[in-house]
Order: sequence, then structure tokens, then C-alpha cells
Amino acid sequence: MVEKMKLLHIAGPREDIDRVVKAYLNKYDIHFENAMTRLNSLRNVRPFVETNVYKEAAQKAAELKQYLDAAGMGTITMRAAQAQVIIDEVDSQMTELRGRQKELQEKILELKKWMEEISPFIGLDFELSKLKDFRFIDYQFGRIRVEDYHKLERYIFKNPYTLFYECNNDSEYVWGVYFVPHTHLLEVEAVYASFHFEDMEISEVFEATPRQIYEEAKERLAGCQQELEGLQMKAVELVKNREDEILSACTSLESYCRNFDIRKYAACAQAKDGEGEYYILYGWISCRDADKLIKEIADDDRVHWEEEEVDRSVNPPTRLKNPRMLKPFEMFVEMYGLPAYHEMDPTLFVAVTYTLMFGIMFGDVGQGACLMAGGFLLYRFKNLRLAGIVGVAGIWSVVFGFLYGSVFGFEEVLPALWMKPMDNIMSTLMIAIGFGAALILFAMILNIINAVRAKEYGRLLFHQSGIAGLVCYGFVVLCAVLFLTGHGMPAAIIIAIAVGVPLLAILLKEPLSRLIERKGDIFPEGSKVMFLVEALVEGFDVVLSYATNTISFVRVGAFALSHAGMMGVVMTLAGFEKGSPNWLIIVLGNLLVAGLEGLIVGIQVLRLEYYEMFSRFYSGSGKPFISFNKRK
Repeated sequence: MVEKMKLLHIAGPREDIDRVVKAYLNKYDIHFENAMTRLNSLRNVRPFVETNVYKEAAQKAAELKQYLDAAGMGTITMRAAQAQVIIDEVDSQMTELRGRQKELQEKILELKKWMEEISPFIGLDFELSKLKDFRFIDYQFGRIRVEDYHKLERYIFKNPYTLFYECNNDSEYVWGVYFVPHTHLLEVEAVYASFHFEDMEISEVFEATPRQIYEEAKERLAGCQQELEGLQMKAVELVKNREDEILSACTSLESYCRNFDIRKYAACAQAKDGEGEYYILYGWISCRDADKLIKEIADDDRVHWEEEEVDRSVNPPTRLKNPRMLKPFEMFVEMYGLPAYHEMDPTLFVAVTYTLMFGIMFGDVGQGACLMAGGFLLYRFKNLRLAGIVGVAGIWSVVFGFLYGSVFGFEEVLPALWMKPMDNIMSTLMIAIGFGAALILFAMILNIINAVRAKEYGRLLFHQSGIAGLVCYGFVVLCAVLFLTGHGMPAAIIIAIAVGVPLLAILLKEPLSRLIERKGDIFPEGSKVMFLVEALVEGFDVVLSYATNTISFVRVGAFALSHAGMMGVVMTLAGFEKGSPNWLIIVLGNLLVAGLEGLIVGIQVLRLEYYEMFSRFYSGSGKPFISFNKRK
């Protein structure tokens, strides 16, 4: 069902808004509307615009909280000003530590970069500072692929003007440095480039041998890391000494920072005496919570409230309120669209019809029991709404499994309490069509109820799913039942009146609706001839939709037959008729049929729900109820 709502108007001194939100409004689920959209016609009313003064302090508090293992909220209740003072005190003590930590982190990154840069060349036992003193010989560090290095060796062997010193290697590369006289530099550089030699630059600050540089950097890195760990422990100790105060301040500031967003929905107005400003809030709240909130704020002279009367033209937000067993089925309703506030909630209808049709189409005691157990377990431990739906559908599968006499595809183990679909093919299909016709009639009754609640009398009387449609379609269904059961048919004149008059009313739905609702001109603007042509085409479409919607339910019986047929194939492949079945094939076949057909049946039933039934009585035009204190 759709929960009943009240629209409350709450006002008070501008500077008191945070206290009111924290003390009262955060306790309840309230869907706030933008107050400016309701007050834009008034003078001296403006949006509540203000800089979030809690944001910076909240960020500092979150940084301090990272030093604590505890995830609690603290035990001290404090206002925002007190929380800001505590956080600023601790943060100022942490500033020097953070500065030194930042320096050490930068130094650690630099040392790691040095070690990565010099490590490929630690095989060179020569001081790098002396290389810089060469006046007539140039050198270049770099790497070359192993396969290219073997080709380069043959070139070096024949060329007296270059020397390559190998420093390190692995399965892919060889690292080293080559030397060349300055007079032959360009020629040799070109040759090395042709062998895909990749130049690597070595920092100018390096002077000792690569191994000495690497070991020194490693030693300095260990010292920096040790000092950084010490600073970290000191910071943790500093924060832990005031753990409860910091956690409490963090919780308080997070709350104030989160509640600060209430200003997006508020408006500001000047007080009548010209001194000070008032905030104004508008919010939808359930009737039950509204009574509690009003009782709480009744004694607070700084908070003023008023319940606003709303007419039916206003569409409040929709919040569904159903028993726990029906909660999973709200997913299907939300997928189609939430009901409008004044519209009937179809959750119960979906829960009954969806699972019932699923059971008819997937009747098997064993497979249904597996779906039921698996669905309820997943719903219990993972809270998956779809799993809850599968669990309830599995109950109906078990019921119809007993009615069909089928357990894991074995048709002879249990006696059929009703009938076996494969032995009564035509009966199964005809019953499915009759079942579909009954559901369509029920959907029309729901549409009539919704039309009465919405006071849409044209839709009530002349819609194809209104009273006219119910009479027309219902009489056709009655005639079909009488014919199939061998009873006499009504007189032709009665059939003509019972079918023709409602159908004519459906064709003239628009002018007749305008007439009874007194909406001015009976006929819409434009040519009346074109209107009649459109009405005839629409009438043909209505008749065709009655037929196709009804025949569409033949799939309910067809899938009942399909399930029995597929399991028959599994039993044949397993050699069941020969008396020595292959149980592995039976198990795998059951898994395949349960998974594949269960998925297909679930989709087909959902299609019947949406296209054949929901389209007749349900608009799904509601807007969701979004609680301020539970928003993302």
C-alpha cells in the first residue's frame, strides 16, 4: 500500500536551522520540497544561500580519524563550535609532524628513483665523477635487447673506434655503457641507434661508483623509513591521547556538514518586525511520524509548524509500505514505475499473479523445492529481492508439481492430483486462455477502482478497461464459456446490445468524457470526419488488443507443456525407459532445465504482468519518496 503523507511547513530563526535539523528533523524520514518553488510568488523571500562553515573542520577531523583504528562515534555530545575548537587544537599540534612527514616521503621517493636509475649499472666498477673528466672520449649509458646485442658484438669486434662495457643483463635486455672518440661520435651513435640502443640518462649528482651510490641510497632510504615510522607512531600517540574527544568531534562535524545541505531546500524571509530572518522548510512526512514530530516540537518556542492542506492536483511522493513477505515484489513495481500517490499499489497483485503463473508454467515438486530453498537462503543472508521472489515462486512450483504429479521430471513417482499437461494438451491451453481472460477482467476492475479514486469519470465509464470495456469484454468471455461448455447462447439482439453499445461508448470516449466532465467543447478541434475515422481505427485496435491480450496467455499452458516435454527428453537421453538410467545425465538435465527454463519463464511472466495487465490499470507515474537523512 502507499503510505499516507502530510505536508508540514516548518519555520524558525535562520541561525537555529542546524539545531532544529539535528534535534528533531534527523529523527524522521522527511522528503523535503524546494521551498522557493512554493513561495516564489511572495515578496521578500529568497533562497537560503550560505557557505558551509563546517566543511574544512570536517575534513581535518576525517584526516585525524585515519590515525585511529577505532570506528566508533565517541561518547561526548558536543556542539559544532566546541568540535571545531578541539579539531583545530589537535590539527595545530600535528602540523609540524605532517611537514616533516611530507619531507621524508618526498626524500623516500627521490631515493627510490635514484636506486631504480643506478641499479642496472652497478656492475661498472668506476667512479662516475672521473667519467666527466674525459676530454677526448665520449660515453653513453643505455640498454639494448639481447638479440640486438649479439649483432652489436660483431660490429664492435670489427670497429676499433668503440668499446661497449656490459654492466648487467636479464633475459630481455643488456645494460651497459659505450665509449667512443669524440672525432667518431656521430658515426658510432648512428650505428648504435640502428641496433635499437636506448639511451639512459644518469643524474649529474652521482660521483662514486654505481654500487657505492646504490648502497648509500639504500642505507639512507632505510633511515628515512625508520624516521617516518617513528613520526607516524608519535602522531598516533598524540591522537590516541584525545581519542574520545576526536571521535565525538568528528561525528558532530560530519553530522553538521551533512545537515548543512538542508539549506538547498530552505527559503529565507524577513521577520515582520524587520529584525532578523527566518528559514522556511516544506517537507512530506508520514502521518504517523508527523504526529510524533509535532508532539516533540510543540514545546519549542523557536520552532513554528503548520500542516498545509493539499488538494488532489498535488502529487505527493510515494513510499510503499508492505508486509515483509511482499517487500521483494516491490522491485517489479519500481521497475515499471512507482504508483502515483492516489493510485492503487499493485504489489500484492504482482506477488499473487506472478508467482501463481510461474508455478503453473514450472510445475515440478523437486525443482520447485530447490528454487524455494535457494531463493529464501539468498534472501535471508544476502537480502537479494529477486531471490525472495524466486523463493515464493518455488512454493507455487511445488504446489503445481503435486497437481501435475511431477518430481525432478519423473512423471510416475507421484500421482497427479489434477492432471498431467502432456496427456491433456488442448485442455491445458484452453485453461490457460481462460485464466488469462479472468486476469484481464480483474485488471479492468482494478482500473475502475483507480479511476474512482482519481475521480476520472471519463476513464471510469468509457475507457477500454473501464466499465464499458468490462461489459463488452466480459460478455464476450461469458459467451465463449457458454459455447465451450455446451450451454445455449444469448439471443443475437442481446449480444449486439451488450457488445455493441459499450464498444460504441469506447469509440466516442473523448466527446463523452468531455460531456460528463463539462470540459467545454464536446468534440476536439479539427474535422469531425477525421475524428470519426480515428475513432474507427482506435476501435479496431481495441478489439484487436482484447483478442491478442487474451491469446497471449496461451504461453502459460505452452510452457507447462514445454517443461514436461524437456524433462521427457532428459529422461530419454538418460535411458530411463530401459530400466538403467544414467543418473549423471538426469542431474545435469535437471540443472539445465531448472536454470534455462526458470529464467525464460520468469521473463515471460514479467512480460504478461507489464503488457497484458499493468497497461490496463496502472500508470506508474509516482515520484519516489527520498528521505533527507537517508540520501546518498
